[in-house]
Amino acid sequence: MSALRKFMIAAMALLLGGCTTFSEDGGTRNVSEALTARGLSQQAPWIKSEADADRAADEVRKLLAQPLTADAAVQIALLNNRGLQAQYAELGIAEADLVQAGRLRNPGFSFGRVHRGEVVEYERAFIFDLLGLLTLPVRTRIEGERFQIAQNRLTAEILQVAADTRRAWIHAVAAQQSASYAEQVKSAAEAAAELARRMARAGNFSKLDQAREQAFYADAATQLARARQSALAAREQLNRMMGLWGDQLAYRLPERLPDLPQSPREIADIEQQAMRQRLDLQGAMQDAANIAGTLGLTKTTGWFSVLEAKYIRNSESGEPRQTGYEIELRLPIFDFGTARNARAEHTYMQAVNRAADLAVRARSEVREAWGAWRTAYDIARHYRDEVVPLRLRISEETLLRYNGMLMSVFELLAESRQQVGAVISSIEAQRDFWIADATLQFAINGKSPGAISAPGANMRTAAPAAGGGH
Repeated sequence: MSALRKFMIAAMALLLGGCTTFSEDGGTRNVSEALTARGLSQQAPWIKSEADADRAADEVRKLLAQPLTADAAVQIALLNNRGLQAQYAELGIAEADLVQAGRLRNPGFSFGRVHRGEVVEYERAFIFDLLGLLTLPVRTRIEGERFQIAQNRLTAEILQVAADTRRAWIHAVAAQQSASYAEQVKSAAEAAAELARRMARAGNFSKLDQAREQAFYADAATQLARARQSALAAREQLNRMMGLWGDQLAYRLPERLPDLPQSPREIADIEQQAMRQRLDLQGAMQDAANIAGTLGLTKTTGWFSVLEAKYIRNSESGEPRQTGYEIELRLPIFDFGTARNARAEHTYMQAVNRAADLAVRARSEVREAWGAWRTAYDIARHYRDEVVPLRLRISEETLLRYNGMLMSVFELLAESRQQVGAVISSIEAQRDFWIADATLQFAINGKSPGAISAPGANMRTAAPAAGGGH
Protein backbone atom coordinates (compact mmCIF):
# COMPACT_ATOMS: atom_id res chain seq x y z
CA MET A 1 0.00 0.00 0.00
CA SER A 2 1.46 3.35 -1.02
CA ALA A 3 2.26 6.05 1.54
CA LEU A 4 -0.35 8.41 0.09
CA ARG A 5 -3.06 5.76 0.29
CA LYS A 6 -2.18 5.08 3.92
CA PHE A 7 -2.34 8.81 4.64
CA MET A 8 -5.74 9.15 2.99
CA ILE A 9 -7.16 6.19 4.93
CA ALA A 10 -5.84 7.58 8.21
CA ALA A 11 -7.21 11.05 7.44
CA MET A 12 -10.64 9.70 6.61
CA ALA A 13 -10.69 7.60 9.78
CA LEU A 14 -9.74 10.62 11.86
CA LEU A 15 -12.35 12.75 10.15
CA LEU A 16 -15.17 10.23 10.59
CA GLY A 17 -14.23 9.62 14.21
CA GLY A 18 -14.32 13.31 15.17
CA CYS A 19 -17.19 14.46 12.97
CA THR A 20 -19.30 17.18 14.63
CA THR A 21 -22.97 16.29 15.13
CA PHE A 22 -26.07 18.14 16.23
CA SER A 23 -26.69 18.29 19.99
CA GLU A 24 -29.87 16.87 21.47
CA ASP A 25 -31.00 20.18 22.98
CA GLY A 26 -29.76 22.50 20.24
CA GLY A 27 -27.70 24.45 22.78
CA THR A 28 -30.73 25.49 24.85
CA ARG A 29 -29.45 23.86 28.04
CA ASN A 30 -26.62 26.37 28.27
CA VAL A 31 -29.15 29.15 27.72
CA SER A 32 -31.38 27.84 30.50
CA GLU A 33 -28.44 27.57 32.90
CA ALA A 34 -27.38 31.14 32.12
CA LEU A 35 -30.91 32.41 32.73
CA THR A 36 -31.17 30.56 36.05
CA ALA A 37 -27.81 31.97 37.15
CA ARG A 38 -29.21 35.45 36.52
CA GLY A 39 -32.31 34.91 38.60
CA LEU A 40 -34.91 34.26 35.88
CA SER A 41 -37.17 31.47 37.12
CA GLN A 42 -39.56 31.44 34.15
CA GLN A 43 -39.11 28.99 31.30
CA ALA A 44 -38.41 30.13 27.74
CA PRO A 45 -39.03 27.03 25.58
CA TRP A 46 -38.10 26.59 21.95
CA ILE A 47 -41.38 25.78 20.21
CA LYS A 48 -40.54 23.41 17.37
CA SER A 49 -43.74 21.44 16.84
CA GLU A 50 -47.50 21.62 17.18
CA ALA A 51 -47.25 19.62 20.40
CA ASP A 52 -44.92 22.26 21.85
CA ALA A 53 -47.31 24.99 20.73
CA ASP A 54 -50.28 23.21 22.32
CA ARG A 55 -48.45 22.85 25.63
CA ALA A 56 -47.54 26.53 25.56
CA ALA A 57 -51.14 27.53 24.79
CA ASP A 58 -52.43 25.43 27.70
CA GLU A 59 -49.96 27.07 30.06
CA VAL A 60 -50.99 30.53 28.86
CA ARG A 61 -54.67 29.72 29.48
CA LYS A 62 -53.94 28.57 33.02
CA LEU A 63 -51.97 31.72 33.81
CA LEU A 64 -54.65 34.02 32.37
CA ALA A 65 -57.36 32.36 34.46
CA GLN A 66 -55.88 33.93 37.63
CA PRO A 67 -55.19 37.58 38.47
CA LEU A 68 -52.12 38.34 36.40
CA THR A 69 -48.95 38.72 38.48
CA ALA A 70 -45.70 40.15 37.14
CA ASP A 71 -44.09 36.70 37.06
CA ALA A 72 -47.08 35.25 35.19
CA ALA A 73 -46.92 38.08 32.65
CA VAL A 74 -43.24 37.36 32.05
CA GLN A 75 -43.94 33.64 31.61
CA ILE A 76 -46.70 34.33 29.08
CA ALA A 77 -44.42 36.65 27.13
CA LEU A 78 -41.69 34.00 27.01
CA LEU A 79 -44.20 31.43 25.75
CA ASN A 80 -45.93 33.69 23.22
CA ASN A 81 -43.20 36.02 21.94
CA ARG A 82 -42.54 35.32 18.25
CA GLY A 83 -39.39 37.41 18.27
CA LEU A 84 -37.83 34.95 20.71
CA GLN A 85 -38.72 32.05 18.45
CA ALA A 86 -36.95 33.86 15.60
CA GLN A 87 -33.90 34.22 17.86
CA TYR A 88 -34.06 30.50 18.58
CA ALA A 89 -33.90 29.93 14.83
CA GLU A 90 -30.67 31.97 14.81
CA LEU A 91 -29.31 29.55 17.40
CA GLY A 92 -30.24 26.64 15.14
CA ILE A 93 -28.50 28.30 12.21
CA ALA A 94 -25.35 28.80 14.29
CA GLU A 95 -25.33 25.13 15.30
CA ALA A 96 -25.79 24.10 11.67
CA ASP A 97 -22.76 26.22 10.76
CA LEU A 98 -20.80 24.53 13.55
CA VAL A 99 -21.71 21.06 12.30
CA GLN A 100 -20.89 22.08 8.74
CA ALA A 101 -17.49 23.43 9.83
CA GLY A 102 -16.69 20.04 11.33
CA ARG A 103 -17.17 18.31 8.00
CA LEU A 104 -14.95 18.31 4.95
CA ARG A 105 -16.07 19.01 1.44
CA ASN A 106 -17.14 15.85 -0.29
CA PRO A 107 -14.26 14.18 -2.13
CA GLY A 108 -14.29 14.27 -5.90
CA PHE A 109 -13.84 11.60 -8.53
CA SER A 110 -12.94 12.15 -12.15
CA PHE A 111 -12.93 9.64 -15.00
CA GLY A 112 -11.55 10.07 -18.49
CA ARG A 113 -11.43 7.87 -21.59
CA VAL A 114 -9.43 8.82 -24.66
CA HIS A 115 -8.18 6.76 -27.58
CA ARG A 116 -5.81 7.12 -30.44
CA GLY A 117 -6.16 4.50 -33.09
CA GLU A 118 -6.39 1.13 -31.43
CA VAL A 119 -5.02 2.45 -28.17
CA VAL A 120 -7.59 3.31 -25.46
CA GLU A 121 -6.47 5.24 -22.38
CA TYR A 122 -8.41 5.48 -19.14
CA GLU A 123 -7.71 8.09 -16.44
CA ARG A 124 -9.23 7.97 -12.97
CA ALA A 125 -8.59 10.44 -10.12
CA PHE A 126 -9.79 10.70 -6.53
CA ILE A 127 -9.71 14.34 -5.33
CA PHE A 128 -9.43 15.24 -1.65
CA ASP A 129 -9.55 18.70 -0.01
CA LEU A 130 -6.27 18.62 1.88
CA LEU A 131 -6.44 22.28 2.97
CA GLY A 132 -9.87 21.68 4.47
CA LEU A 133 -8.47 18.80 6.50
CA LEU A 134 -5.54 20.85 7.79
CA THR A 135 -7.75 23.78 8.83
CA LEU A 136 -10.60 21.66 10.17
CA PRO A 137 -9.75 22.08 13.90
CA VAL A 138 -9.41 25.86 13.58
CA ARG A 139 -12.62 26.26 11.62
CA THR A 140 -14.52 24.07 14.08
CA ARG A 141 -13.23 26.08 17.03
CA ILE A 142 -14.21 29.36 15.37
CA GLU A 143 -17.72 28.16 14.60
CA GLY A 144 -17.99 26.78 18.14
CA GLU A 145 -17.26 30.25 19.49
CA ARG A 146 -19.85 31.72 17.15
CA PHE A 147 -22.34 29.18 18.46
CA GLN A 148 -21.58 30.39 21.99
CA ILE A 149 -22.11 33.97 20.85
CA ALA A 150 -25.52 32.97 19.46
CA GLN A 151 -26.40 31.40 22.81
CA ASN A 152 -25.31 34.59 24.54
CA ARG A 153 -27.47 36.72 22.26
CA LEU A 154 -30.49 34.50 22.81
CA THR A 155 -30.03 34.69 26.59
CA ALA A 156 -29.79 38.48 26.38
CA GLU A 157 -32.91 38.65 24.22
CA ILE A 158 -34.87 36.53 26.70
CA LEU A 159 -33.78 38.78 29.57
CA GLN A 160 -34.76 41.82 27.48
CA VAL A 161 -38.25 40.45 26.88
CA ALA A 162 -38.61 39.56 30.56
CA ALA A 163 -37.51 43.03 31.71
CA ASP A 164 -39.71 44.85 29.18
CA THR A 165 -42.72 42.74 30.11
CA ARG A 166 -42.20 43.33 33.82
CA ARG A 167 -41.97 47.08 33.24
CA ALA A 168 -45.10 46.98 31.07
CA TRP A 169 -46.95 45.10 33.84
CA ILE A 170 -45.87 47.71 36.40
CA HIS A 171 -47.07 50.55 34.17
CA ALA A 172 -50.38 48.80 33.51
CA VAL A 173 -51.14 48.12 37.19
CA ALA A 174 -50.09 51.63 38.26
CA ALA A 175 -52.17 53.24 35.50
CA GLN A 176 -55.20 51.14 36.44
CA GLN A 177 -54.73 52.07 40.10
CA SER A 178 -54.46 55.77 39.25
CA ALA A 179 -57.55 55.59 37.01
CA SER A 180 -59.54 53.94 39.80
CA TYR A 181 -58.54 56.67 42.22
CA ALA A 182 -59.23 59.38 39.65
CA GLU A 183 -62.75 58.00 39.30
CA GLN A 184 -63.27 58.40 43.05
CA VAL A 185 -61.97 61.96 42.86
CA LYS A 186 -64.32 62.77 40.01
CA SER A 187 -67.32 61.39 41.95
CA ALA A 188 -66.42 63.51 44.99
CA ALA A 189 -65.92 66.59 42.80
CA GLU A 190 -69.27 66.02 41.14
CA ALA A 191 -71.00 65.88 44.54
CA ALA A 192 -69.24 69.06 45.65
CA ALA A 193 -70.22 70.89 42.47
CA GLU A 194 -73.87 69.83 42.92
CA LEU A 195 -73.83 71.00 46.55
CA ALA A 196 -72.34 74.34 45.52
CA ARG A 197 -75.01 74.76 42.84
CA ARG A 198 -77.81 74.15 45.33
CA MET A 199 -76.30 76.47 47.94
CA ALA A 200 -75.85 79.22 45.36
CA ARG A 201 -79.48 78.80 44.29
CA ALA A 202 -80.51 79.24 47.95
CA GLY A 203 -78.37 82.35 48.23
CA ASN A 204 -75.90 80.82 50.69
CA PHE A 205 -72.94 80.66 48.29
CA SER A 206 -71.29 83.22 46.02
CA LYS A 207 -71.12 82.72 42.27
CA LEU A 208 -67.32 82.90 42.48
CA ASP A 209 -67.15 80.01 44.94
CA GLN A 210 -69.65 78.04 42.88
CA ALA A 211 -67.55 78.60 39.76
CA ARG A 212 -64.47 77.32 41.59
CA GLU A 213 -66.20 74.10 42.56
CA GLN A 214 -67.53 73.67 39.04
CA ALA A 215 -64.04 74.21 37.64
CA PHE A 216 -62.65 71.60 40.00
CA TYR A 217 -65.27 69.11 38.82
CA ALA A 218 -64.49 69.88 35.17
CA ASP A 219 -60.77 69.34 35.80
CA ALA A 220 -61.48 66.10 37.64
CA ALA A 221 -63.54 64.79 34.71
CA THR A 222 -60.69 65.67 32.32
CA GLN A 223 -58.10 63.99 34.51
CA LEU A 224 -60.27 60.87 34.72
CA ALA A 225 -60.47 60.67 30.92
CA ARG A 226 -56.69 61.01 30.69
CA ALA A 227 -56.15 58.41 33.39
CA ARG A 228 -58.42 55.95 31.63
CA GLN A 229 -56.60 56.49 28.34
CA SER A 230 -53.24 56.00 30.09
CA ALA A 231 -54.54 52.78 31.62
CA LEU A 232 -55.75 51.59 28.21
CA ALA A 233 -52.42 52.43 26.54
CA ALA A 234 -50.42 50.71 29.31
CA ARG A 235 -52.59 47.60 29.13
CA GLU A 236 -52.23 47.42 25.34
CA GLN A 237 -48.47 47.70 25.69
CA LEU A 238 -48.60 44.76 28.07
CA ASN A 239 -50.82 42.87 25.60
CA ARG A 240 -48.25 43.37 22.86
CA MET A 241 -45.43 42.14 25.06
CA MET A 242 -47.40 39.00 25.97
CA GLY A 243 -48.66 38.43 22.41
CA LEU A 244 -52.32 38.29 23.44
CA TRP A 245 -55.43 38.93 21.37
CA GLY A 246 -59.11 37.97 21.16
CA ASP A 247 -60.59 36.29 24.22
CA GLN A 248 -57.19 36.31 25.91
CA LEU A 249 -57.54 40.04 26.58
CA ALA A 250 -60.10 39.51 29.34
CA TYR A 251 -57.48 38.82 32.02
CA ARG A 252 -57.53 40.60 35.39
CA LEU A 253 -54.76 42.73 36.82
CA PRO A 254 -54.18 43.22 40.56
CA GLU A 255 -55.84 46.28 42.04
CA ARG A 256 -52.56 47.77 43.26
CA LEU A 257 -48.82 47.51 42.97
CA PRO A 258 -46.80 45.28 45.32
CA ASP A 259 -45.70 46.81 48.61
CA LEU A 260 -42.23 48.26 48.93
CA PRO A 261 -39.53 46.15 50.57
CA GLN A 262 -39.30 46.84 54.28
CA SER A 263 -35.68 47.96 53.96
CA PRO A 264 -33.36 48.77 51.06
CA ARG A 265 -30.92 46.11 50.02
CA GLU A 266 -27.24 46.64 49.67
CA ILE A 267 -25.38 45.32 46.64
CA ALA A 268 -21.64 44.98 47.17
CA ASP A 269 -19.25 45.25 44.23
CA ILE A 270 -22.05 46.05 41.80
CA GLU A 271 -19.60 46.98 39.04
CA GLN A 272 -17.77 43.66 39.38
CA GLN A 273 -21.08 41.83 39.18
CA ALA A 274 -21.88 43.63 35.95
CA MET A 275 -18.44 42.80 34.54
CA ARG A 276 -19.02 39.12 35.31
CA GLN A 277 -22.66 38.83 34.29
CA ARG A 278 -23.44 41.44 31.61
CA LEU A 279 -24.30 39.44 28.52
CA ASP A 280 -23.55 42.22 26.06
CA LEU A 281 -20.05 42.57 27.53
CA GLN A 282 -19.50 38.81 27.42
CA GLY A 283 -20.70 38.79 23.83
CA ALA A 284 -18.30 41.59 22.87
CA MET A 285 -15.38 39.74 24.45
CA GLN A 286 -16.36 36.48 22.77
CA ASP A 287 -16.66 38.33 19.47
CA ALA A 288 -13.14 39.72 19.86
CA ALA A 289 -11.79 36.24 20.68
CA ASN A 290 -13.61 34.78 17.69
CA ILE A 291 -12.16 37.43 15.39
CA ALA A 292 -8.71 36.69 16.81
CA GLY A 293 -9.14 33.05 15.82
CA THR A 294 -10.33 34.10 12.38
CA LEU A 295 -7.27 36.35 12.09
CA GLY A 296 -5.00 33.38 12.74
CA LEU A 297 -6.78 31.31 10.10
CA THR A 298 -6.58 34.16 7.61
CA LYS A 299 -2.84 34.50 8.11
CA THR A 300 -2.37 30.73 7.89
CA THR A 301 -4.13 30.51 4.54
CA GLY A 302 -3.02 33.90 3.30
CA TRP A 303 -0.38 32.49 0.92
CA PHE A 304 -2.62 29.91 -0.66
CA SER A 305 -6.34 29.33 -0.95
CA VAL A 306 -6.44 25.94 -2.70
CA LEU A 307 -4.54 22.82 -1.67
CA GLU A 308 -5.93 19.60 -3.05
CA ALA A 309 -4.51 16.10 -3.27
CA LYS A 310 -5.40 13.69 -6.06
CA TYR A 311 -4.87 9.94 -6.19
CA ILE A 312 -4.44 8.96 -9.84
CA ARG A 313 -4.88 5.55 -11.48
CA ASN A 314 -4.48 5.36 -15.28
CA SER A 315 -4.58 2.43 -17.64
CA GLU A 316 -3.82 2.11 -21.34
CA SER A 317 -4.37 -0.71 -23.79
CA GLY A 318 -1.41 -3.07 -23.81
CA GLU A 319 0.53 -1.00 -21.26
CA PRO A 320 1.15 -1.45 -17.56
CA ARG A 321 -1.23 0.41 -15.20
CA GLN A 322 -0.11 3.81 -13.93
CA THR A 323 -0.70 4.93 -10.33
CA GLY A 324 0.42 8.03 -8.47
CA TYR A 325 -0.73 11.24 -6.88
CA GLU A 326 -1.00 14.89 -7.76
CA ILE A 327 -0.96 18.01 -5.54
CA GLU A 328 -2.72 21.16 -6.69
CA LEU A 329 -1.56 24.41 -5.10
CA ARG A 330 -2.71 27.84 -6.18
CA LEU A 331 0.29 30.19 -6.32
CA PRO A 332 0.06 33.72 -4.85
CA ILE A 333 1.29 35.56 -7.91
CA PHE A 334 -1.32 38.32 -8.04
CA ASP A 335 -2.76 38.18 -4.52
CA PHE A 336 -0.40 37.65 -1.59
CA GLY A 337 -3.22 37.93 0.95
CA THR A 338 -1.95 41.21 2.42
CA ALA A 339 -5.31 42.94 1.98
CA ARG A 340 -7.15 40.10 3.70
CA ASN A 341 -4.64 40.12 6.56
CA ALA A 342 -4.92 43.89 7.00
CA ARG A 343 -8.70 43.73 7.00
CA ALA A 344 -8.68 40.95 9.58
CA GLU A 345 -6.28 42.87 11.84
CA HIS A 346 -8.37 46.05 11.69
CA THR A 347 -11.53 44.05 12.36
CA TYR A 348 -9.92 42.52 15.43
CA MET A 349 -8.76 45.89 16.80
CA GLN A 350 -12.24 47.26 16.15
CA ALA A 351 -13.77 44.46 18.23
CA VAL A 352 -11.25 44.93 21.05
CA ASN A 353 -11.90 48.66 21.29
CA ARG A 354 -15.66 48.15 21.18
CA ALA A 355 -15.44 45.68 24.05
CA ALA A 356 -13.32 48.11 26.08
CA ASP A 357 -15.74 50.96 25.38
CA LEU A 358 -18.68 48.77 26.34
CA ALA A 359 -17.00 47.87 29.64
CA VAL A 360 -16.64 51.56 30.54
CA ARG A 361 -20.26 52.29 29.64
CA ALA A 362 -21.50 49.20 31.49
CA ARG A 363 -19.81 50.34 34.70
CA SER A 364 -21.36 53.77 34.35
CA GLU A 365 -24.83 52.42 33.53
CA VAL A 366 -24.93 50.07 36.49
CA ARG A 367 -23.82 52.85 38.85
CA GLU A 368 -26.53 55.11 37.45
CA ALA A 369 -29.15 52.35 37.69
CA TRP A 370 -28.19 51.68 41.31
CA GLY A 371 -28.44 55.40 42.13
CA ALA A 372 -31.86 55.57 40.47
CA TRP A 373 -33.00 52.47 42.41
CA ARG A 374 -31.93 53.86 45.77
CA THR A 375 -33.41 57.30 45.10
CA ALA A 376 -36.70 55.80 43.90
CA TYR A 377 -36.87 53.64 47.02
CA ASP A 378 -36.24 56.61 49.33
CA ILE A 379 -38.88 58.72 47.58
CA ALA A 380 -41.50 55.95 47.61
CA ARG A 381 -40.79 55.16 51.27
CA HIS A 382 -41.02 58.87 52.12
CA TYR A 383 -44.49 59.01 50.57
CA ARG A 384 -45.49 55.77 52.29
CA ASP A 385 -44.18 56.63 55.75
CA GLU A 386 -44.40 60.43 55.87
CA VAL A 387 -46.43 62.26 53.24
CA VAL A 388 -49.55 60.06 52.95
CA PRO A 389 -49.90 59.43 56.72
CA LEU A 390 -49.42 63.15 57.37
CA ARG A 391 -52.11 64.10 54.83
CA LEU A 392 -54.38 61.47 56.40
CA ARG A 393 -53.91 62.95 59.87
CA ILE A 394 -54.62 66.42 58.53
CA SER A 395 -57.82 65.15 56.88
CA GLU A 396 -58.91 63.49 60.11
CA GLU A 397 -58.33 66.69 62.09
CA THR A 398 -60.19 68.67 59.46
CA LEU A 399 -63.11 66.24 59.65
CA LEU A 400 -63.23 66.64 63.45
CA ARG A 401 -63.41 70.40 63.09
CA TYR A 402 -66.11 70.07 60.47
CA ASN A 403 -68.13 67.81 62.74
CA GLY A 404 -67.73 70.42 65.49
CA MET A 405 -69.05 73.04 63.04
CA LEU A 406 -65.73 74.87 63.18
CA MET A 407 -65.12 74.50 59.41
CA SER A 408 -67.32 74.56 56.35
CA VAL A 409 -67.92 71.62 54.05
CA PHE A 410 -65.91 73.32 51.32
CA GLU A 411 -62.88 73.68 53.58
CA LEU A 412 -63.21 69.95 54.21
CA LEU A 413 -63.35 69.32 50.45
CA ALA A 414 -60.34 71.56 49.85
CA GLU A 415 -58.30 69.50 52.30
CA SER A 416 -59.47 66.30 50.62
CA ARG A 417 -58.08 67.60 47.33
CA GLN A 418 -54.67 68.01 48.90
CA GLN A 419 -54.83 64.40 50.03
CA VAL A 420 -55.72 63.35 46.47
CA GLY A 421 -52.48 64.82 45.14
CA ALA A 422 -50.45 63.01 47.79
CA VAL A 423 -52.06 59.65 47.02
CA ILE A 424 -51.52 59.99 43.25
CA SER A 425 -47.88 60.99 43.80
CA SER A 426 -47.43 58.02 46.14
CA ILE A 427 -48.73 55.62 43.47
CA GLU A 428 -46.35 57.09 40.91
CA ALA A 429 -43.41 56.92 43.32
CA GLN A 430 -44.18 53.27 43.98
CA ARG A 431 -44.38 52.64 40.25
CA ASP A 432 -41.04 54.37 39.67
CA PHE A 433 -39.39 52.20 42.30
CA TRP A 434 -40.48 48.93 40.71
CA ILE A 435 -39.46 50.21 37.28
CA ALA A 436 -36.04 51.11 38.71
CA ASP A 437 -35.81 47.64 40.28
CA ALA A 438 -36.43 45.89 36.94
CA THR A 439 -33.99 48.24 35.19
CA LEU A 440 -31.26 47.61 37.76
CA GLN A 441 -31.51 43.84 37.40
CA PHE A 442 -31.30 44.12 33.63
CA ALA A 443 -28.35 46.52 33.83
CA ILE A 444 -26.44 43.98 35.94
CA ASN A 445 -27.35 40.78 34.08
CA GLY A 446 -28.48 41.70 30.58
CA LYS A 447 -27.26 44.56 28.48
CA SER A 448 -27.52 48.32 28.24
CA PRO A 449 -30.88 49.48 29.65
CA GLY A 450 -30.74 52.64 27.53
CA ALA A 451 -31.60 56.00 29.01
CA ILE A 452 -32.39 55.77 32.73
CA SER A 453 -35.04 58.25 33.87
CA ALA A 454 -34.49 60.03 37.14
CA PRO A 455 -37.01 58.96 39.81
CA GLY A 456 -39.99 61.27 39.74
CA ALA A 457 -39.07 62.75 36.35
CA ASN A 458 -42.30 61.47 34.82
CA MET A 459 -44.47 62.02 37.88
CA ARG A 460 -47.58 64.06 37.35
CA THR A 461 -50.37 65.14 39.64
CA ALA A 462 -53.53 63.50 38.36
CA ALA A 463 -55.77 65.48 40.67
CA PRO A 464 -56.63 69.05 39.78
CA ALA A 465 -55.49 71.86 42.02
CA ALA A 466 -57.65 72.58 45.00
CA GLY A 467 -59.97 75.52 44.85
CA GLY A 468 -59.06 78.37 47.15
CA GLY A 469 -60.95 80.96 49.04
CA HIS A 470 -62.59 78.72 51.60
